[in-house]
Amino acid sequence: MKILLLTPDLPYPCESGVALRSFGMLRGLREAGHEIALLSFASAMPSAESNPLYELCTTVQVVPLPTHSRRKRLQKMLTSGQADMQHRLASATFEQSIKALLHGETFDLIQFFGIEFGRFLPLIQAHGQGAKLVYDAQNAEADLQRAIAQIDRQQPRRWLSALYSRVQARRLLRFEGEICRAVDLVVAVSGEDEQLLLQHAGAPIYVLSNGITVDDYRPPDSSLRERWQLVFSGKMDYRPNVDAIEWFCAEIMPRVRENLPQTRLCIVGRNPHARILALADENTRVTGWVESVQPYLHAAALYIVPLRMGSGTRLKILQALASGCTVVSTSIGAAGLHDEALATLQLADTAEDFAEAIVALLKDDAARAETGASAQASVRKHYDWSALLPRLLDGYRSIGLG
Repeated sequence: MKILLLTPDLPYPCESGVALRSFGMLRGLREAGHEIALLSFASAMPSAESNPLYELCTTVQVVPLPTHSRRKRLQKMLTSGQADMQHRLASATFEQSIKALLHGETFDLIQFFGIEFGRFLPLIQAHGQGAKLVYDAQNAEADLQRAIAQIDRQQPRRWLSALYSRVQARRLLRFEGEICRAVDLVVAVSGEDEQLLLQHAGAPIYVLSNGITVDDYRPPDSSLRERWQLVFSGKMDYRPNVDAIEWFCAEIMPRVRENLPQTRLCIVGRNPHARILALADENTRVTGWVESVQPYLHAAALYIVPLRMGSGTRLKILQALASGCTVVSTSIGAAGLHDEALATLQLADTAEDFAEAIVALLKDDAARAETGASAQASVRKHYDWSALLPRLLDGYRSIGLG
């Protein structure tokens, strides 16, 4: 098949969840013998000498990431009646690029990652020459915004944000439905997301979990875990991550340190929000962008996932499990995981229970070692791309592509 992939970030380097997912798919599809063309948003063209995308793809095109000020986004939201996410990737340059690509080549399949690309669907349908269209839904976005509104409304200082999310949830529900009814296949990342997307009565929905290449995260034999080190990672301007770590530092970490004052926290990830930067102190490190998350995972005594909102399968958990980490997570943070992988996690949904789980595990070296080994085995079995790619190809075959 000839496949065109449209991504909001360059798939490589893998600096975001969507990049990890799209690169895993891209590499697997190429190894399966398919031709891949890639059109991505990025701040700069990747180096042809060091980026594997050029070896994996027949075409690599990059469009500058559009910049829209908060004021302009708010104005658009107030005057258009549309969701903010419908405008985030608005780009005349992208429209010109997609037209040129579709006029120059005929594709069997066009797959786009994320709801933001829905704005370009009429253009793609008009010029796609009958290509099958696949929407890879990173989240059930309307429900995610609904959950964010519920959390934010609990704090008076977040009431304006809660109102924003409530409005977005209604508008995204409409937009999400339009996309699901316009494509040939919707790919959801979890069974929970599948149920939420089914309400749109659109294209068939195929569940394909997030995945990783497990061997990329294997700890070296020489690695040593730091005895009292907690690690959290992710894109640190993403609202669910900001909320998670603020809640952890305000409600959970003080309880942990009452019992184990030597406990430290490392927050790893690009674009830390100002509210995250404000948390840094002698016991809390905020790294910002790092070249690789693996060294931090390999050094962690425990990996924490205190998420209170979100959807899909957390790539951060898969990375941690593949690195042999013991993970303490909320139920929301662990949503969508296979039962076998879920059994290796410690789940806690209140601040008190979360803190108690951390303290107990930090005191029990044997339990952490046993859990880490089981975690690596389960993630290899269910979430390595070698296991996931055949399922993706089955999804394509379900709409007549082989």
